[in-house]
This record gives sequence, structure tokens and C-alpha cells, in this order.
Amino acid sequence: MLPFKLVYHEGYDLNLGQHVFPSQKFRLISEKLKKDGIARDENFLRPEAADDADILRVHTESWVGKLKTGTLTHSDIMKLEVPYSAALVRAFWLAAGGTILAAQSALKDGFGCNIGGGFHHAYPGHGEGFCAIHDVGVAIRRLQADGAIKKAMVVDTDVHHGNGTAAIFAKDDSVFTLSIHQMNNYPGYKPPSTLDLNLDDGVGDEEYLSTLLPAVHQWMERFQPDMLFYVGGADPYREDQLGGLALTLAGLKQRDAGVFREARRRGIPVVTTLAGGYARRLEDTVQIHANTILAAREVSGESEKEMG
Repeated sequence: MLPFKLVYHEGYDLNLGQHVFPSQKFRLISEKLKKDGIARDENFLRPEAADDADILRVHTESWVGKLKTGTLTHSDIMKLEVPYSAALVRAFWLAAGGTILAAQSALKDGFGCNIGGGFHHAYPGHGEGFCAIHDVGVAIRRLQADGAIKKAMVVDTDVHHGNGTAAIFAKDDSVFTLSIHQMNNYPGYKPPSTLDLNLDDGVGDEEYLSTLLPAVHQWMERFQPDMLFYVGGADPYREDQLGGLALTLAGLKQRDAGVFREARRRGIPVVTTLAGGYARRLEDTVQIHANTILAAREVSGESEKEMG
């Protein structure tokens, strides 16, 4: 039995058909967690779509209007890199609602896991790189507005730089943004995060972990956030089609657990979202994301033993 909740909705699927982004992965992850006995139906929470008022805490009225009325320009769709549909828009609103719900759940249980979200390339006024709405940004702003948190830290481990996150929080001292990514990869322009860990092509487990974990330790200690938002990318994997790093399945799980431990030893609630994953074998992407949930369970169990 998991000691925290998983947030999932069948509407998370962006219905992209034949596309490098396998948006059916969200369903496959939830099915795998149940099949492997990691989660039961009672572990799952079903989100509502985020309210427009919450979306507008981050995004412009113009961009929200374009998405809701289907009036994106050709340039908008080119940047977004996914075909427009009403189902696509609903999926992004649901993902934002899911990350809000996962964050609210984390306040109670220490962890909250959205089996979706992590759309870190979305800017306030446009979408990029398969991302139309910045669910993590929306959740942070909602919890701040509710008075539930003051300071948040975002640790983004997608192989691609979290450019939307950096842009949204560029002038906000209440949110610390950390992105560890392959430097020679999308996006071309990388606005500065609070801390950018730029990696060379081909970096493997040892160098990756020795770069990320000390930085997380140092800045979590210094910044002292009220909540950690973890954007867990499966795409630093060595078999990823859109990545150029060389992490193993074991190394990726160590990454997740290492970050979670830094938060848990300080009593900081953790919200996990899933980001990119484009492995040649879809089952590898699904396993990497499932391992993020397993790492959260293991670290949660370690915390309980220490308290006991």
C-alpha cells in the first residue's frame, strides 16, 4: 500500500496518434503500477480540470483564449509541435488540475505524485515543445494564493532545459528553479534558471549524480523551500530518441531517490510530475516513470523508519 496518493485521469492522453511523444504513456504507467502490485484503485485521486482563474495566474488571457477557441496561428502550432484539438486542450487543463491536486495531497502525506504534467516548455503567452500550459507554475501560484506555501523549489531533471519555468519565475525570489539538462539540445535559447547545470553530451550516471545531488543539497539548505516540485524526465536515458545523455535505468532511479531524500530529511513536501520520455522501447519510458513512484515509496518508508 502506498503511503501517498497518485493523481491520474484517462483524459491526460493528448491523443496525438503517431507522434514521437507517446502520450499514451500516462495510461500505461497507471496500469503498470496496478499490475505490479505497487498501487491499488484506492491509491488514485481523479483530478478536475483546473479553473481558468488558476490558469490565468500564469498564462496570458490571449494565449488562454487562443487555446479555448482553437484560434492558434500557424506559428503557434509550429512552436507547440503537436496538432491542435479540443482533447489536447482538455488534457492540459486536466494536467494542471492534477498537479494542483498532487500538491494539496503532498501537504497531507509528504508526497503527492501526478502521473502526468511536467510541461515545462510552456511560456505565459505561448506553447513550445509539446507543452501548452505550465502545470507546475499553475500549481505553485495556486498554493501561494491559498497561503499554503510561500516558497517553492523546482528541480527539473528533463534532458531538455526548463525554459518556460525559467521565464515564468525569472523575477520571483519566492521560487528557486534548478534545471539539469544536456546543453547541446533543445531549446536553442535557454533563459537563465536560478541554477542551470549544463551537461556535455554523453554524460552517464556517475557524473550526472555527482553534479545534481550536491547542488540540490546545497540550495535546498540555503533556500529552504516550503515545497519541492520535481519534474522527472525519463529522457536522460541512454536509449532516448530525443536525448544525448547516457543514464541507465538504475541511475535514473538513484537520481529520483537522491533528490527525494534531500527534501524528506528536511520535512519538505514533494510533488512529482512526469516530463519527457522518448525511449526507443516505450516500455523503458514507462518503467523509468514507474520507478519515480517506487523511489518515492522507498524514501517515504525510510522516513517512517527513522521516525519510528
